[in-house]
Amino acid sequence: MTMAADSVPSLVQSVDWLTIAPPTITAVVGLVVLVVDLFVEERRKPLLGALAVAGLIAAMATLLPLRKGDRSTFCLTDGTEACSYTADHFTLAIQFLVLGGALLTAVLSLTYTRKDLPAGEFWFLLLSSAAGAALLPASRDLATLVVALEVASLPAFALVGLRRGDRLSSEAALKFFLSSVTATAVTLLGVSFVYAATGTLHLTQVAAGLENVPGQLDTLAKAGVALTLVGFAFKTAAVPFHFWVPDTYVGAPLPVAGYLSVVGKAVGFTGLILVTVIAFPAYADIWGPALAVLAALTMTAGNVAALRQSATRAWSAVRLLAWSSVGQAGYLLVPIAAAAYSSDDQIGATVAYALMYAVVNLGAFSVAALVARNHPQNRIADYRGLYAARPAAALAMGFFLLCLAGLPPGIIGLFAKVTVFSSAVDAGLGWLAVVMGVNVVIALYYYLQWTALLFRAPHGAVSGAEVEPVRRRTPAPVTVAIALTAVGGVVLSGYPQLVLRFAADTLF
Repeated sequence: MTMAADSVPSLVQSVDWLTIAPPTITAVVGLVVLVVDLFVEERRKPLLGALAVAGLIAAMATLLPLRKGDRSTFCLTDGTEACSYTADHFTLAIQFLVLGGALLTAVLSLTYTRKDLPAGEFWFLLLSSAAGAALLPASRDLATLVVALEVASLPAFALVGLRRGDRLSSEAALKFFLSSVTATAVTLLGVSFVYAATGTLHLTQVAAGLENVPGQLDTLAKAGVALTLVGFAFKTAAVPFHFWVPDTYVGAPLPVAGYLSVVGKAVGFTGLILVTVIAFPAYADIWGPALAVLAALTMTAGNVAALRQSATRAWSAVRLLAWSSVGQAGYLLVPIAAAAYSSDDQIGATVAYALMYAVVNLGAFSVAALVARNHPQNRIADYRGLYAARPAAALAMGFFLLCLAGLPPGIIGLFAKVTVFSSAVDAGLGWLAVVMGVNVVIALYYYLQWTALLFRAPHGAVSGAEVEPVRRRTPAPVTVAIALTAVGGVVLSGYPQLVLRFAADTLF
């Protein structure tokens, strides 16, 4: 009787609390902030921001004991060794990116929540979204993946529209909501088709199931793969699913726009990597060419649109950064597409580029937040002569733009682009490498034009710009955000091997 009982596998899954600590701490601190907000007086609301920042730092600290990348939890007990949560090197790299991006966003937001945004709601929504974004790279089954995706996305809708009475903010939130709901519906339909064809949701088991799909289910499986990819293409802002990006970034509070450009993009690309490389390798002949074409279209459309924004300095600088982020998304898609053609690990190139992009793009948004204090419309013309008024901010902005362009002294941007370019060449995608080279040249024009504008002599009215108002003191949180990103960019440019080696370890 005892032997029979022992032979039955246990249905109770053990939970490794250290493994799930990064998203768990972030979520718990978010709930604590929401509860504390009910009992804190208005003049003490800044304490909520300090609590949120401390929570994100604590969540990042828990990545250190996980650095070996060999832990999993929520595993099946039937001996198949399939787990729903895995903390491997890829997971830790993306969680570091996500939590670091959320931390910089939180620091930058400390001044906004004092007067422009409701503090309690803002910090709760930001931490909730960051918790979902931190959960997603560890997800190893389709159900957890979709849940993490929505936990990261749903609070972001509210963050975009949190400025009450602001028409642009409300419109941006509505466009973001409608596009994301559509993407979720398409993703769920694709996941249901994949489940019907394979009978499982765990990514490794899905991969095995797709290797031997019965003939009558082959069309269903292909449709499921295609629909799942389309759903994640919405999240990554890949063309033609990018239409929501410019208006959403312009209408959102600046820290939220920066958050979406980095953490929101990381969420989409992480999900895309997991489903293609781990779950759908059997259908690489479908998603490989599709992602290569999407990469070419995305980088071209984004850079051409950004070029048009820079043609007239009356355009919003945030809108130019939005189109720039679409172009950057095209570069990020290249190594994922290359993974379908090469047995070598190509995902490290995407991780390296994402880490570089996160640092310098958040830095650019930090400087934009500084300029917006004197120029609420934040037009490109408002950056003329920034060096004369704020030399350190102008130098930092010029450095960030050169990093995005891939020019010295932004060495990390150059190395990241070369890494992505090499992944396309190594995979035999010479045509895609040529398209990328052309787009890099296009991007040079508007990045360098903006950089030159920073150091031109200021004057009263250029292209409709108003006379420079009285200079305000730079808030400490904005200074910290600019300083942290600038130091990070300089260190990575001086020692690019640091991020390249870190990304090279992100093997599944």
